[in-house]
Amino acid sequence: MRNFFSPLALLFLATPATAQLSPAEQVMTDTVEAGYEDDVALLEALTNVNSGTYNLGGVREVGQMLVPEFEALGFDVEWIDQTQVGRAGHLFARHQGDPEKTRILMIGHIDTVFEPESAFQQFVRNGDTATGPGVVDDKGGIVVILSALRAMQGAGTLEDANIVVALTGDEESVGNPIEQARADLIEAGKWADVALGFEGLSLLDGQDMAVVARRSSSSWTLTTTGRTGHSSRIFSDASGFGAIYEMARILDAFRTQLPEENLTFNVGFMAGGTPAALGDDSLSAAGSGKTNIIPSDAVARGDLRTLTQDQTQRAVAAMQAIVDDNLPGTDATIEFAFRYPPMSPTEGNNALLARLNAINADMGLSEMGIYPPALRGAADISFVAPYVDGLAGMGPDGDGSHAEGESADLRSFTRQAQRAAILMSRLAAETPQRD
Repeated sequence: MRNFFSPLALLFLATPATAQLSPAEQVMTDTVEAGYEDDVALLEALTNVNSGTYNLGGVREVGQMLVPEFEALGFDVEWIDQTQVGRAGHLFARHQGDPEKTRILMIGHIDTVFEPESAFQQFVRNGDTATGPGVVDDKGGIVVILSALRAMQGAGTLEDANIVVALTGDEESVGNPIEQARADLIEAGKWADVALGFEGLSLLDGQDMAVVARRSSSSWTLTTTGRTGHSSRIFSDASGFGAIYEMARILDAFRTQLPEENLTFNVGFMAGGTPAALGDDSLSAAGSGKTNIIPSDAVARGDLRTLTQDQTQRAVAAMQAIVDDNLPGTDATIEFAFRYPPMSPTEGNNALLARLNAINADMGLSEMGIYPPALRGAADISFVAPYVDGLAGMGPDGDGSHAEGESADLRSFTRQAQRAAILMSRLAAETPQRD
């Protein structure tokens, strides 16, 4: 990873001096406040167009709605088609400023989990609260991005800023092959000095929290086999233990032998019998048999979530060793599909949080602590985490993401856009050391 912050800077940032907003930063906070109702109107317009991941036309439509918003800010906008991986595409907006200054990557996504057949389709406002599909995850995040950029433009700090805004069209269900679906985002991450993820703000006990780490999201498929035959011979040397007992042994060994902090390994579904097999979609399984037949097959699928790549490697090795220690008369195999990598905690990420907390102090807001990474899911910022320092959770606050009734605290848009605008303006004025 390229570390944007030197050890000296880390020491300095750990004890920020008391300060206040500059005149330009005060303009930014005022601009965000003044644009509140316009931001809510844009959120409503975006929300009322269905952009479920598999609604390719809807994802493109929302993308096209955003093109003039970025062009008005002086960004060059590109639609990156992704039909070759079964998805609509990504919207990338690029702003070129002083090439010696900090390169900033802003990450969000256009798609939602709500497909056209969902009953949850419309934006509804009740004062400073709104409900609707994606009002937080992540159309709200996109509105925060635009609000922050408009504030920078109003204060004159956008002109020299180097910014790429990457809005993916398949964050909720990434296209395959994943290497192709995320190639453009990873390239942007390698270009950047700093990455900011604009999914929802995390709160703990009512306090705004910062996200400096997110866990990975991978999956595994476990298959066991046994010698079938009459059940009266179960456990004998000739017949062995059967596929289901072998499956039970392995899963219980996972439960008892694997646990460590920030590691989880859920079993999503399973089936056993003579025979048993996964469904064609790999999201179901079926088995049949009789009580007097030793089962020949069992299958199970689950996920694996880790905080670091080292933890991933340890867990995979331990799971493989458990799988290989077969009961008599059985065999087992496990296959892993690595999807989202971890966004591991780093000194650089913590230094960015120190910068953000200096801004909180200047704004008269409370210091933000670190949100427990085990409480957040995977996100697109994880794909660039190996290459660049980052902060996630820069989007708005809300409740019920991924469920009907998803709601947003509209006033949280204001403080999140103000924080982002000031942070990016301060970073954009600096000249980083690059390898």
